[in-house]
Amino acid sequence: MKIVIVSDAWHPQINGVVRVLEITRRELSALGHEVCLITPDQFKQVPLPTYPDIKLALFPYRKLSKLLTELNPDALHVMTEGPLGWAARKYCRLNNRRFTSSWLSKFPEYAAMRTGLPVGWLNNYLITFHDQAAHTMVTTDTMMETARSIGIRPVVRWQRGVELSRFRPIPSTVFDHLPKPVMLYVGRIAPEKNLPAFLKLDLPGTKVLVGDGPELASLSKRFPDAVFAGPKTGDDLIEAYCGANVMVFPSKTDTFGLVNLEAMACGVPVAAYPVTGPKDIIGDAPVGATHENLAVAIQRALTMKSKDCIAHAKTFSWERATDDFINNLVSFSAERPRRVKEVVTSSVHTDRT
Repeated sequence: MKIVIVSDAWHPQINGVVRVLEITRRELSALGHEVCLITPDQFKQVPLPTYPDIKLALFPYRKLSKLLTELNPDALHVMTEGPLGWAARKYCRLNNRRFTSSWLSKFPEYAAMRTGLPVGWLNNYLITFHDQAAHTMVTTDTMMETARSIGIRPVVRWQRGVELSRFRPIPSTVFDHLPKPVMLYVGRIAPEKNLPAFLKLDLPGTKVLVGDGPELASLSKRFPDAVFAGPKTGDDLIEAYCGANVMVFPSKTDTFGLVNLEAMACGVPVAAYPVTGPKDIIGDAPVGATHENLAVAIQRALTMKSKDCIAHAKTFSWERATDDFINNLVSFSAERPRRVKEVVTSSVHTDRT
């Protein structure tokens, strides 16, 4: 099956959407599907206001329309609600083609933080974007309930996984020189991540933040006792996880949080607020703690055992996540539904060993 995925998020960004795209493309290709990505680097770009490190496609419709016509995919999935996402939606509307979409972030909440626009107005933006999709994919049951409550329908589940071959316990001395416990944050240094709530806590040990973003300079000045380690990838990132005692996830606007699974796979428990994402990942397992008082969550998480975290992370498979994605494409194509259904059925039952 030829699958086209349109996304406003791509390299050089380092975030969950980019990781999902990379892994999903790899898994789909391993199953024999042809996967084509349409991303901002293929267009003229403009910096995102308030976040210049993120580049958005500028007036992409004409070129995107040409690309989609030439590719003529069996299935089209739109990952994001940015300029490329809207251009793809317009193309499908004008050409009577169906598509699936994803709702990957609590966009209204953090857009309201940055712009001052009402959350209700931004919810309408989301509803309008997704109303033409055959269905909208979300990461968790909680997100399904949230989507339905604001009027995004129909919604289906597309779960997430963790690369267990990469994220695993390894010896690490990277933070041995720091006072313990080491409380690690991994992600963007940006307003929507609610980092001051973590950095203001009066707790023994060291707060370490791995990542980059528009608030890096201001937060490093406000909180000089914290260690801002910059962005890390590959083995450096794994060593950072394995050198920590607890992973702290203060965001209240993320819908999942791949970094939480990565930390658990390295044997590190997670502390977070009881919000969508962390509470779905942790559940009732002894692998972390959620609490309205983040300090309480951190103290409880520090009592969790590494072996339990690793075992829990192993229940999140990218193979199963990819099966979710393929199954969700069944209702995509009005032009050739039989072919899509036959290919999807065959792929889902392929022996991957």
